[in-house]
Amino acid sequence: MMSNIHNCLINKDVEYNPIWFMRQAGRYLPEFREIRKQNPDFIKLCLNEKLSSEITLQPLKRFNLDAAIIFSDILMLPYGLNQNVEFKKNIGPLLGNLDLEKISDVKEADFVEKLSPIYKLIELVSNSQHTKNKTTIGFIGAPWTLLVYMLNKKSPKLSLNDNFYEDKHLIDKVLKILDKFLKIHIKNQIDNGAQIIQIFDSWAGLLKEKDLSYYTYNPTLSLVNYVKSLNVPVICFPRGIKNYKDYCEIVKPDTICIDYEVDPIKINKEIKIPVQGGMDPKVLLSDKENLKKEAIKYLDIFKDHPYIFNLGHGILPETDPNMMDYLVKTVKDY
Repeated sequence: MMSNIHNCLINKDVEYNPIWFMRQAGRYLPEFREIRKQNPDFIKLCLNEKLSSEITLQPLKRFNLDAAIIFSDILMLPYGLNQNVEFKKNIGPLLGNLDLEKISDVKEADFVEKLSPIYKLIELVSNSQHTKNKTTIGFIGAPWTLLVYMLNKKSPKLSLNDNFYEDKHLIDKVLKILDKFLKIHIKNQIDNGAQIIQIFDSWAGLLKEKDLSYYTYNPTLSLVNYVKSLNVPVICFPRGIKNYKDYCEIVKPDTICIDYEVDPIKINKEIKIPVQGGMDPKVLLSDKENLKKEAIKYLDIFKDHPYIFNLGHGILPETDPNMMDYLVKTVKDY
């Protein structure tokens, strides 16, 4: 039996809107906060397959969702390449200096061994009774976004240092290494049960138009083609990108995930492939009436378009789980 999401992505079915959320396993759930309290080291938690699989399944035990997205992080990739990565409370990720020689020497077997708990987590989730007839989603960070973290060593927030682009030789080398190891990471996720790969390009919006081809279009296209070669659908989320139409035509993902700053009516007109997401996560912090209105707005706009209901970014930590429940029911009853 084909899952609801695959039916939407592959058969372009418009009768049913599948639903899942970015960060659906996370801090807004009291059961997640319980585990997190006992496990302050985020990387260690990601590499504890027993706990990370439990966290991945928490939202599916609560809500009638169509997919589980694995509890992991895009920065497990630089961690696998032996760059120092830590997560500081209220600051976010902090990375160590990038040592080109060190990351160039990483062997595939060592990389896979270091990240093997992630692959075990995917196996546990995809074999769970809670994901029966549902989709298990694996993911990676896009090369550009990982390059930003690896060179900038923290979240850029609004802009990058002027000297970010200076060392072209270094950037070129890092992008090649990322292409190689992201493909290895994708293959291991799929081999262990991931049925869809989502590519998060969280900092796509920082690029000027003239730089899009080199930093985003070409590196992401290489990965999209690779995922497709393994007969698995791929969703791309180039957050903050100005021109979604160009992106879709060049990168050719199976589905495009949109952020909340883009006009969904324009997207519906311009984009032919299935669409995912869009609603502002802040709407979940308002009241039920407003939440229902916003959700129905997206469902109405995309009613004749294959559409996966999601948000235009991750669920905010201060979200009330009851509002989530209400949202899921609203979408299911549409």
